[in-house]
Amino acid sequence: MSKSMNLMLVGVGGQGIILASEVLSEALMLSGLDVKKSEIHGMAQRGGSVRTDVRCGEKVWSPLVPLGEADVLLAFEQLEACRYLPYLRPGGTVVLNTQVIVPTTAISGAAYPQDVPALLATRAGEVLVIEGEKLAAQAGNVRAAGTCLLGAMAPSLPVLDEQWRAAFEAKMPSKLLEVNWEAFRLGREACA
Repeated sequence: MSKSMNLMLVGVGGQGIILASEVLSEALMLSGLDVKKSEIHGMAQRGGSVRTDVRCGEKVWSPLVPLGEADVLLAFEQLEACRYLPYLRPGGTVVLNTQVIVPTTAISGAAYPQDVPALLATRAGEVLVIEGEKLAAQAGNVRAAGTCLLGAMAPSLPVLDEQWRAAFEAKMPSKLLEVNWEAFRLGREACA
C-alpha cells in the first residue's frame, strides 16, 4: 500500500463505534500498516455524535482525516452519514447502516433527511446499504451490528482473514467473540 488510506467511522453513542475502530486499527496493524486513530465522542453517553478517524499506510503522520479526504465513510446511523459527508472524498465509498435514530431536534420539528442513500450518492462513488441490526440478530446478538458494518468494509482493505480474526481475539471479550465473528462474516457476504 503506497499511499495512506483514510477511514472514518461515525454514528451515535452506544452503537459500538469505538470498539469497532479498535478492532479495525488492530487488524490494519497486524497487516503491517502504520495506523493512527483519533476519537471524538463528547456527549456520546447521552446519544450524541461519535466520530473515529483511522488512517493507515506505509507511514502516517496525523490521526485526523482532513475534510474531503475520507476514502471510506462507515456510518452506523443515517443522519450521522449526512453530517460527515463533507469529509468523504468525491467518489469515495459509504458503508451505510439502515438504522435511524431520530434526534431530539427532529422530534421537536426539524426534518430528518429523506432518502439518505440518494443524498450520499451525490458525492460517493459507491453506497453500500447494510441492514446491520437484522444481520446481527441472525448472528445471535443485535448489538453486533457494528461488526456487520466492519465485515461490509473488509473487502476494500488489505487485511487477511487470519489478521481480522486475531484482531477480534485481541479486542473482543471472549464470550462475544464467536457471535461477532459471525456478524462480521454476514456483513462481508452481504456486500460480496
